[in-house]
Amino acid sequence: MTMEGSRALEGAQAPFYLPQGDECDVFTAAHANGLPLLLKGPTGCGKTRFVAHMASRLNRPLYTVACHDDLSAADLIGRYLLKGGETVWVDGPLTRAVRAGAICYLDEVVEARKDVTVVLHPLTDDRRILPIDRTGEELEAAPGFMLVASYNPGYQNIMKTLKPSTRQRFLSIEFDFPNAEQETQVVAAESGLPAERVAPLVRLAGKLRGLRGQDLEEGVSTRLLVYCATLICQGMPVERAILAAMIEPLTDDEDVKRGLLDLVTAVIG
Repeated sequence: MTMEGSRALEGAQAPFYLPQGDECDVFTAAHANGLPLLLKGPTGCGKTRFVAHMASRLNRPLYTVACHDDLSAADLIGRYLLKGGETVWVDGPLTRAVRAGAICYLDEVVEARKDVTVVLHPLTDDRRILPIDRTGEELEAAPGFMLVASYNPGYQNIMKTLKPSTRQRFLSIEFDFPNAEQETQVVAAESGLPAERVAPLVRLAGKLRGLRGQDLEEGVSTRLLVYCATLICQGMPVERAILAAMIEPLTDDEDVKRGLLDLVTAVIG
């Protein structure tokens, strides 16, 4: 399990995030009313950065869990561990968030084992409780607690999906990649590369995303664009940076790579 815990500090600057619409207002309203929130969108479009931004703006601690195939309910809730010859209970990130009134973000929640969603149900209705069977506790979520989850609908299949009974427990916001002007602003701000040099990279990303479902399973993420621009800003030749950050991560097929490089030449010159 990959887990990060961080506490937002009073007056600390929120991580950079450029809103695409009213998502910040929806998040704020959900938090104020103790409602869970589900973020839907492709990999690398800014969902995780959005949550970090909002946690900082709302001055709430944030626990982020990167979900995976082996993530179980016990990983989230906690377990008994041997410490110094004694068996002691150690809270998991979800339990710590419930106790502290923090925001708990489950990234790519559909990747987790099925028992995870069962644990979430009592926290996503008006009870807002977390039963801990191993200790006999029934924790009521502290004020400020919020459950946020995300997933990529494009990766769903019959074995990896959220049941309607789970999805309907959450408010939902759909994310997509920013428009070209916004994405240029984001990449320039994150990488330090001037906007006029970022713009051709964003145009190329748009062309590559148009190949999704044909030669490519997934398009270039905003995250990869930032990586590419960062390399260029540090002095790497444009063509090499594009190959490392925008071509190689997308495919291992040599024929597809050659076709993509031809597209790079046509767009970038």
